[in-house]
Amino acid sequence: MSYIVTARWRPRAGETPAIEAILKELAAAIRNEPGNVSFTVHRARDDTRDIFLHEVYASEAAFKEHRDMQHFKTFVLERAVPLLEQREIRMWSVADDI
Repeated sequence: MSYIVTARWRPRAGETPAIEAILKELAAAIRNEPGNVSFTVHRARDDTRDIFLHEVYASEAAFKEHRDMQHFKTFVLERAVPLLEQREIRMWSVADDI
């Protein structure tokens, strides 16, 4: 069963271009991970600093492997997080019974 992760990022004032550059490199790396099904970046229409990430992995184990990848550590933890004023992450399950 797929493992779904969403994240909302809000760059600090003036850091949106830097975050966008990081996300371009990060997205390419994530989309090449064997356990990644999809990685989509969304931007709010009314606030370009409101960035929503939608990630689908083949399994929870695949997501855990993603978090151990060097590109995650470099692009997210080292480069992006210091430029964010807000970072929110949620994990989701498919509601098969609905």
